[in-house]
Amino acid sequence: MLKEFQKFLMRGNVIDLAVGVIIGAAFSSIVTSLVDDIIGPIIGLLTGGVNLAGQTTTIGPAVFGTGNFIQAIINFVIVGFVLFLIIRAMNRILPPPPPPPPPGPTTEEKMLDELKKMNDQLSKK
Repeated sequence: MLKEFQKFLMRGNVIDLAVGVIIGAAFSSIVTSLVDDIIGPIIGLLTGGVNLAGQTTTIGPAVFGTGNFIQAIINFVIVGFVLFLIIRAMNRILPPPPPPPPPGPTTEEKMLDELKKMNDQLSKK
């Protein structure tokens, strides 16, 4: 079982996934810093000094972190936009995939060919 687990871990897909998760975590911290340290203060200036991270809504005893939620949405949009730009650039750089091969003859066409061959053989006799 240990060898099977080792074989599973050494497959390319698992290693690629692990690298992607690690890079994604590092990228997430960069985006969080971008939103917290650059975009957040700009939004604060535009809205008259409002700090998104500190915004809360209170309903009865419940306190909702609406500012944190808005900040998470901004993070999501930034990550999505950056991924879009990266994939767009890769699609322009990489050659397009080759067209699929033409489909082979259908079963009916194969059967008709066989019948024609049989008919030709019978007519020769």
